[in-house]
Amino acid sequence: MLASSTPLSLLFFLLLLPTPSLLANDIVTTDPSVIGVELHGSPLSHLLQDPGSGHLYLGGVDNLYQLTSDLELISHVRTGPYLDSPDCLPPIIPQDCPSATPTHNHNKLLLMEVGQGAEPGNLIICGSLYQGICEKRSLSNISQLIYQTSNPVDTQYVAANDPRVSTVAVVITTENRQEGGGILRLMLVGRGYTSKGPGDIPPITTRRLFPVVPPRRAFSQEEELGKLVVGSYSEYNNHFVKVVPHGDYVYFLFSRRDMWHKKEYRTYASRLCISDRSFYSYVEVPLLCQGGYNLAQGAWLGNHSGKPALFVVMAAGQASTPVATSRSALCVYGMAQLDAMLRRAQELCYTEGGRGSSGHEEAYIEYAVSSKCLKLPKISLSEYTCGGEHTPNPIASAVPLQATPTFTSTTQLTAVTTATEAGHTISFLGDREGYLHKVLVHSDWSGDLYGSVLVDRGSPVSADLLLDESQRHIYVLTNSRLSKVPVSSCERQTDCQSCLTVRDPYCGWCVLEGRCSRKHQCQRHVQPNHWLWSFEPTNQCVTVQSLQPANQSKDEQTQVTLSVAQLPALTEVESLSCVFGRLPPQAAIVVGTSITCQSPAPELLPPMPTGSDHMILPVSLMFGHVIITRGNMTFYDCGAVSRLNQSSQCLACVSSVWRCNWCPLDQLCTHNHTCPNQHIILNQRDSPGPSSCPQVFTLQSSALVPMGLSTSVVLRGRNLDVYTDEAQYECVVEIEGVQFSLSAAVEKRHDNTHTFTCSPHQFHYAVNELQYLASVYLRRGERRIDTSPGLRLLLYDCSAGQSDCSQCRAVPEEYGCVWCPGGPSPSCVFNQSCSSTPADTCPPPQIRQVLPVSGPLEGGVLVTIIGSNLGMRYQDVVGGVTVAGVQCLAQPEGYQISTRVVCELQPSGKQREGPVLVTVGTTPPGRSTQIFTYQDPQLLDLVPDKGPVSGGTRLTIRGRQLLTGQPSDLSAFLGPQPCYIVEEVTDTQLVCQTGSSNQTGGVTVRILFGKAERTVPSVTFHYLNDPIITDATPAESFYAGGRVIMVTGRNLDVVQQPIISVWVEPLEIQRVKRKRRLALLTAKQQLVFNSTMTTVSEHCSVLSSSQMSCPTPTVTPDVKVKGVWFQLDNVRVHYETIKGKRFTYYPNPVLFPLNQEGPYRFKPGGVIAVEGQDLTRAMSRQEVMARLGDQECEVKTLDNTHLYCEPPEIQPKSVDDSNELPSLKVVMGNLQVDLGLVQYDSNSLLSPVPLAAQIGLGAGAAVIILSVLVVILMYRRKSKQALRDYKKVLLQLETLEINVGDQCRKEFTDLMTEMMDLSSDVGGPGLPLLDYRTYAERVFFPGQQTALLARQLDLPESRRQTVEQGLQQLNNLLNNRLFLTRFIHTLEAQQGFSQRDRGYVASLLTMALHDKLEYFTEVMKSLLQDLVQQYVAKNPKLMLRRTETVVEKMLTNWMSICLYSFLKEVAGEPLYMLYRAIKYQVDKGPVDAVTGKAKRTLNDSHLLREDIDYCAMTLMVLVKNGVEVQPCPVKVLDTDTITQVKDKILDQVYRGAPFSQRPAADSLDLEWRSGQAGHLTLSDDDVTAVVQGRWKQINTLQHYKVPDGATVALIPRSQSSGGVGVNQVFQTGEKTPMLEGEEEEGLRLWHLVKSSEDPEIPKHRKSSMRERERAKAIPEIYLTRLLSMKGTLQKFVDDVFVAILSTKRPPPIAVRFFFDFLDDMAEKHGIDDPETVHIWKTNSLPLRFWVNILKNPQFVLDVQVTDSIDAVLSVIAQTFIDSCTTSEHKVGRDSPVNKLLYAREIPRYKQLVERYYSDIHSAASGCYQEMNSTLTELSGSFASEMNSLVALHELYKYINKYYDQIIMSLEEDSSGQKMQLAYRLQQVAALVENKVTDL
Repeated sequence: MLASSTPLSLLFFLLLLPTPSLLANDIVTTDPSVIGVELHGSPLSHLLQDPGSGHLYLGGVDNLYQLTSDLELISHVRTGPYLDSPDCLPPIIPQDCPSATPTHNHNKLLLMEVGQGAEPGNLIICGSLYQGICEKRSLSNISQLIYQTSNPVDTQYVAANDPRVSTVAVVITTENRQEGGGILRLMLVGRGYTSKGPGDIPPITTRRLFPVVPPRRAFSQEEELGKLVVGSYSEYNNHFVKVVPHGDYVYFLFSRRDMWHKKEYRTYASRLCISDRSFYSYVEVPLLCQGGYNLAQGAWLGNHSGKPALFVVMAAGQASTPVATSRSALCVYGMAQLDAMLRRAQELCYTEGGRGSSGHEEAYIEYAVSSKCLKLPKISLSEYTCGGEHTPNPIASAVPLQATPTFTSTTQLTAVTTATEAGHTISFLGDREGYLHKVLVHSDWSGDLYGSVLVDRGSPVSADLLLDESQRHIYVLTNSRLSKVPVSSCERQTDCQSCLTVRDPYCGWCVLEGRCSRKHQCQRHVQPNHWLWSFEPTNQCVTVQSLQPANQSKDEQTQVTLSVAQLPALTEVESLSCVFGRLPPQAAIVVGTSITCQSPAPELLPPMPTGSDHMILPVSLMFGHVIITRGNMTFYDCGAVSRLNQSSQCLACVSSVWRCNWCPLDQLCTHNHTCPNQHIILNQRDSPGPSSCPQVFTLQSSALVPMGLSTSVVLRGRNLDVYTDEAQYECVVEIEGVQFSLSAAVEKRHDNTHTFTCSPHQFHYAVNELQYLASVYLRRGERRIDTSPGLRLLLYDCSAGQSDCSQCRAVPEEYGCVWCPGGPSPSCVFNQSCSSTPADTCPPPQIRQVLPVSGPLEGGVLVTIIGSNLGMRYQDVVGGVTVAGVQCLAQPEGYQISTRVVCELQPSGKQREGPVLVTVGTTPPGRSTQIFTYQDPQLLDLVPDKGPVSGGTRLTIRGRQLLTGQPSDLSAFLGPQPCYIVEEVTDTQLVCQTGSSNQTGGVTVRILFGKAERTVPSVTFHYLNDPIITDATPAESFYAGGRVIMVTGRNLDVVQQPIISVWVEPLEIQRVKRKRRLALLTAKQQLVFNSTMTTVSEHCSVLSSSQMSCPTPTVTPDVKVKGVWFQLDNVRVHYETIKGKRFTYYPNPVLFPLNQEGPYRFKPGGVIAVEGQDLTRAMSRQEVMARLGDQECEVKTLDNTHLYCEPPEIQPKSVDDSNELPSLKVVMGNLQVDLGLVQYDSNSLLSPVPLAAQIGLGAGAAVIILSVLVVILMYRRKSKQALRDYKKVLLQLETLEINVGDQCRKEFTDLMTEMMDLSSDVGGPGLPLLDYRTYAERVFFPGQQTALLARQLDLPESRRQTVEQGLQQLNNLLNNRLFLTRFIHTLEAQQGFSQRDRGYVASLLTMALHDKLEYFTEVMKSLLQDLVQQYVAKNPKLMLRRTETVVEKMLTNWMSICLYSFLKEVAGEPLYMLYRAIKYQVDKGPVDAVTGKAKRTLNDSHLLREDIDYCAMTLMVLVKNGVEVQPCPVKVLDTDTITQVKDKILDQVYRGAPFSQRPAADSLDLEWRSGQAGHLTLSDDDVTAVVQGRWKQINTLQHYKVPDGATVALIPRSQSSGGVGVNQVFQTGEKTPMLEGEEEEGLRLWHLVKSSEDPEIPKHRKSSMRERERAKAIPEIYLTRLLSMKGTLQKFVDDVFVAILSTKRPPPIAVRFFFDFLDDMAEKHGIDDPETVHIWKTNSLPLRFWVNILKNPQFVLDVQVTDSIDAVLSVIAQTFIDSCTTSEHKVGRDSPVNKLLYAREIPRYKQLVERYYSDIHSAASGCYQEMNSTLTELSGSFASEMNSLVALHELYKYINKYYDQIIMSLEEDSSGQKMQLAYRLQQVAALVENKVTDL
């Protein structure tokens, strides 16, 4: 938003920058210490700091600011907008300058002029207003104006008046030699070329600043101050980037097109002596930045390794244009090397004629001036270092100064500044996205990017990057913000490690100050190890390498020694201290790298953490309050070690990692080596060997203790002699948390061990398990004796889990469990608990269940037997299992004691059945109640017998006894591949799904029943190639679904059940996801099914191997369709992969009821019209079905808003019992719409008046009533009939088009075959495109015979030079915009200046200014702005409709120039293909040579309506090919005239050649050769011609009876040949057949039909009668011909329209540029009606240019357009016109046939046009610069083709004709008077015609 629209108060605020963007590297930061201020005046362009006050000065659009160094506002000045125009010279007087508008003032220069002595300095400000004049303001307050001129002279125009054209300047001070000494303060200004305003300001000028003594003026460009003289301002359009003073020189940096070498854009550095006022010293050298970086964007003169260097950011240019791409780099050029290159260029040009030692030209004179390199004496340069009058200038080096990029970027760099920090060079680079990059430049010129700060996202950094005086901050200027960015963020790093990892050359760790700082901020940075530089990878922080002791008891205090690496040296009086944790510091003793401290007193240590026996405390080494480094020390607690291990305290104490010892008598774990009660057990580290801890080390009695039996436990202990007191021992057994204390009897043994016998006890536990582990230990008084780890009692219960005899007897013997049969129930008990005799043997086995109960004859399946007493171990049942009398092998894996046997079934040899028997030992066998059957399963057949190799086919295998064995035993295979069983198997059927196979072919189907295999007899399953889908149309459906998608491909019939699936997601989820944009982005890349997504599917029907139909599934409107695919068994084909585009679901079409109230009245014989919305968006006519009652209503036409159907003649019956009237139902897929009842109108209204009434009223009254009734009825009938007729016309057309469809397809196939050959021709050199000169000639001067572009000036030699000089001056005048616009307006004001004159003058101007197209464009825009002004006042829609003004013709020519390359590269080929297709089609049918009518055409007025009998025939034409003569077959018709035959032969023989290079047909004779001597010359007219009455028929092949296959030859016409030909002579704009000798002897020529016009009827009546005749009806046969032709050509017409209107490739830059201009004009004049702008665009491009090209392909192509081809092209061009209009395209019965023909296509073409316009409108504009570079290129490319002198001479004729009026007009204009335009024109007149003027 411009500042002018907001209050002047500034919105200042400090701000935190937004979050960083996600870049590839992680060094991008947003620095919270950046402060910024938002300002008006975007884009802000210049920034300056006063080194004295530190004030900042900013220049932007319409605004100037003065701020403090902390960005606080001091002053603000508005500098615009003001009334101005670049075409007018200031002061601006609205009456004299009609183009003046409020214009923004862009700041172009912002400089400081330092004061001399007491004189204060000034701020110099130059803007883009008023031709770039400057002013001076006070440095202390910019609102104080020191100098300003209100009436500047043309020498005071400084800056470029165009915001896009750069201006740079520098203030220099030199000696004032001319004005009597003192100093002379000047400003050197470099500026680019501007096409508007004064065009004669050199690229570099010198301006006076001080002293200014009248008549001298400030900022004036004086002759004696010097300037850079150039030959052509527009060619040397330097884009200045920087100017810097250095030493005695000033250096300019700029880019421009290299005019000397390759015409590519490159960057140059030029140099000028500060003292040189004549620019003798000017020399320039190209700068080469390797990698294609050729356009400088910003520069800075800095230091590198102590030497001055120029840092330049360069971008790679886009192709050969000055447009910078995002690829850019920093290149550094040493000033010494630059000076050496410049000096060498000077030296070579002074003394060696510009040539180097190799003889190549290394220096030359630039800027198209007349100087040249010389061979002066060798000392010339040292004597004249700044040149002299006799030295050549301006000099340019041909050899560039090269540099390798220091840093490259993929984002365009825009700014650079540098700083030196601690001897290192650091570059700060700004880019287009608002980032500031920091690069360390090494001494070898390589660079390291070490950080990037986001300053202002998306806003380019201005080239003015400034470091403040302290070098601590950098000022960054972006579009609307000034930011103050710290150069580094050292102070934000709080510890050494983060400081070193930041890798910032500014930062280092200041050890003794404990902070991250710049080097000079660290006091002792010169001493080693005091300041550690972060960018040095080898630097490490001060670290503690070791700490002695590393751990100690918390109860003692010791000396701690730290070994520290890289310790900085201290002075004698300084000391370090140690701090343990948070305890007070203690003094440290430093000896070398060792530091000794006292550990803290035990009472000061913090408490030990719960559950731990140690703690770790940090030990910090400190200097004052600064921590230098820290280590860790461990403090342990021996008491906690024993407390944490109650079961073995002594063992835990002496085996711990800490040095703990055990005091057994005190039960104490201590770090001491002595105990209170003397005896001590030392830590195992100090006394290796077996532990001497008192402990119970084993159980002497058995660990097995039966439950419920009184048992005595015996323990053994050792090392127990240490205890001498009288305390008693007791045993403690712990069961389920309960302790049982038992008294213990002690017995000492001879090996110093003790035996402890615990008193007997009955142990119990509640858990129902066989065994339980109980802990046991010994206690002496209160002391617990250590127990060896793992010492436990094993309590057990025989009865737990042993439910039968076999299980009981299977318990290991040592447990002593027996099966006790006595008591109420037998059970398993401990042997001593059984009151009766235990059982020796177990009862017989019992079998409860057998699985499975059937198996195959071959066996091999596992049989599981479940029961009881099935043996005590596996060996008991080996060999004891039989199944149906057959041995079954028991398997060890499945055996469970007593309860389960698993055996493998053995082969039986035959079908049999029987029980299962299990025998264990000698007991009788157990028998199953279930009967086991041996079965022989059979496979009978399978369906289907084929499927895709990817699998997924469901096979159904039928058979008998398929339930043999268990389901888990069943497996199916296709060859080696598994087939997965998917349903429950029945006895007769098994279903499995095929897996994928790695090859196609037949495979056997196998079923395995365990190990038994069965195959399907004599049937194999065939794996076939996967189905492939090649096409699926249509690509859209509506939500209701049911639309049939026709899928074509290969192998579709191999699929068993094809499915179409739609993947949908609820819209709510979409909304949530939209908020989580990042997550969505990743999710979208893969098609992943998640829980929120569901699928809807429909089955498809396979029609053949290559086709299937799929109805689209129904989708609810509240979901989003995420994807559509076809599931073909295991093959999934996504729709996108077929068509390259997504399948689209649209809302349902809407059909409106026929009548809101009551039934719809229908008149038989008509059609029913149904209205709706979006009917064709996802539906076609063929898919819609309409039913009226029980019969079909045939759908005839369907468009987007209407459906027309034709019901039966008689009213159908209703299908609804509740109503007699039939209702109309329309079915679209799954969508069924009832549109209401229909009632047929009966003809009862026409029944005669009743007889009774006739009698009553009398005969007279009856007649009157009857008459009135009849009139009323006829009127009603007529009005209804009209509507029905209209609908019938559409239906008729549609039906006809369907009927001719097949014929079209056949014709189209023939045509495509023919065109395929043509395509190969066109692809090569075959496109006969006219060269640019011919093209321009035909477009600029249509219909003119003389080639103006090729003409020379017809002048006597004596006058030639003078006239040419005068014309050259006229050319210069035309380059003055004021003159040119005045000239045009004056001519247009003259009455005698006709429309033809206007077009002619416009084209002459185009020729004359063709080498300055940029200027031509600006003039044209200016004139168009005037034109818009005129039409806005009248009717804006009429603008550009015709070519009535000079500017409209200029626009036509401009479009033609700009679109030539588009025609050449894009549109030319489809246009040529269309032309060839039309020609081929027209020539296939008869064409009347006299009337030009053809059987095959699109134009009904050129349609040959009569049925002509004709035959196609082939002539063998003898063609000479080198030496040989070869016959060439040519297709002709027997009804062709001889000239037509010759044309067809020439077409065939010269098919690759342009038309202009072929011989003319009338220069050749056609000779029919038959036999040896039969040579007959055929001609259109000879003595054999048939004459009937007044009619003479032209001769045809039929007339001469030439047979099919005859041999003919074309021979040069002999002079005597007297045949009269009917020649079609075509000139541009004139296309009527001219009949030679037509009226000879009063005879009239005819060819196929005689002209039917009756000479008696006046001509005007004839045409109207003919029209009426045609309007009566459209004869179907003729329409069929037109429709057939239209259908055949449709593809080619589409191709041309799409080529012209497609936005897939970027539209031509000229179109985008001009449409942007029209949009701007509409906005400027407040025209918000889109239709008006649409009309303007249509009138300026499609109707002005494309229609012309479509109608006249000969303007672009070297072809002949005959009358019959022209007739077809006219219809196509008219269709194009109709497509571009905004009015709705309606056709009626009286519409011209050609409009009816394309009635259905025009809406589609309209959409193309609208999309084309809207895409261009919505594309980002700003193509101005690109347009200018394109125009510059076009100017250079084609200017040589134009004969500008002839054009100027022709223009002069108009000047001469209206001389006085033009002179008067120029003299009336005040600006014209200033520029002396009238005077200059009089000079031209004097030279061109010796005209005497009042000079």
